[in-house]
Order: sequence, then C-alpha cells, then structure tokens
Amino acid sequence: MTRDNNILISARGIKKTYTSEPDPSLPKNAITKIDVLRGLDLDIYIGEAVCIMGSSGAGKSTLLHLLGALDRPSSGTVHFRQRDIFALNDDQLSVFRNKTMGFVFQFHHLLSEFTALENVMMPALIGGISFREARGSAEQLLKELGLQDRLHHRPATMSGGEQQRVAIARALVRQPAVVFADEPTGNLDQKNGQQVQNLLFELQKRRGLTLVTVTHDFEFARKFPKLKTMRDGQWH
Repeated sequence: MTRDNNILISARGIKKTYTSEPDPSLPKNAITKIDVLRGLDLDIYIGEAVCIMGSSGAGKSTLLHLLGALDRPSSGTVHFRQRDIFALNDDQLSVFRNKTMGFVFQFHHLLSEFTALENVMMPALIGGISFREARGSAEQLLKELGLQDRLHHRPATMSGGEQQRVAIARALVRQPAVVFADEPTGNLDQKNGQQVQNLLFELQKRRGLTLVTVTHDFEFARKFPKLKTMRDGQWH
C-alpha cells in the first residue's frame, strides 16, 4: 500500500467474482463464474472529488460498494487512512461505516413512515448520538439544504429533488470523511438533477469532503477534476 498521508482510500488488486447456482441441466452441475471486477487499483486523496464512469454492467457500482465497505471483495485490499478495513469483522465494519462514511443512492431509500427530520437523524441515533444532538445536527443540515419548511414532511409529500436533498443530509449527519454517491441524479429530471449536482459540489468544497461518485452521465462526469472510466470490470 502507498504510504502517503494525503491518501484517504487506497485499493489494490480488487476483484469481485459472483458464482451462479449449479444448473442440473449442465454436465456435472457446472457452476458459472462472473468476474465483475478484474484487479483494480485506485487511490483517493483527502478532499478529492472523483467520478467513476461507465456504462451499465461495467462494474462501477460494485466497486463503489466495495470502497464503501458495503460488500467484501473476492480478493484484494482496501485501506482507509492506512487501515485495512476488511480485517474488521462485520459488526466492527458497520460501526466504522457509520462513523466515517456517508451514502447517497439513485433511489432515496428514505423510510416512508418517518419525517425528513427523523430520516436524517437515524444514522446519528444508530451511532449512539443523543436524541438532542442528533436532532440539532439534522435540523441544521436540512436548513442548510433549503428544506427548513419540510422538516416534518414525510417522503411521499415531497418532490424527488427534495427527497434526494434529504438523503444527502442523512449522508452528512455524522460528518463523514467521505461521501459515496451512486447515480445520485439518475432518478431526477434535468432541472432537479442539475440542482443536486451543484449541491454536491458546493458541499464538497464547503465542508472539505472527499466525494466519490458513480455515473453513466458524461455531462455530469466531465465536471469532476478526477475522472476514471471503467469497462468490463477494468479501467479503460
């Protein structure tokens, strides 16, 4: 692993292989293996905005999930501030993610029975933060993102753009070192998509965040100072 104190995440030799269920119609119950990632290296620096681009099926979302410790690689290592994160067990990894990483997905994944405020508070409460502190942080973030009038609204009563801003606030509530965004504007119309793109860049600069984004949208991707392109599980 590269010993550079400015590197936040260092991935080496990342491979991910999925195995299909045996097919009794094939000889000897043949098992099909699908190599989604084929030995990728990547360094992400503190405060950097990085875009990983590729067509559907290129492996970019799989890579993002591995960098964000949402899944484990078949082989290879991911170091976060020189710490081998996959040396942690699942419980330790869950705590680590909660403290250091935020996630924004194409679909908002907001809990429908909770208000915007309650959705944003959730990661802080899970992390053991007091209710009062979690509420204060969530309120501040929602106001910063222009949602001061939506604090007590449930997702079904908000627009797609508003829901995605709630999801961004939720990703930021624990003040993570890095935010991973997987097709964050893929489910929005052009106007709302543009607003969310601008918001992500503003927050990244204002808060000194490391931002790692996956997209197949070239116009969005070309705005990033660092762009990596994938094809068939490899850098292209």
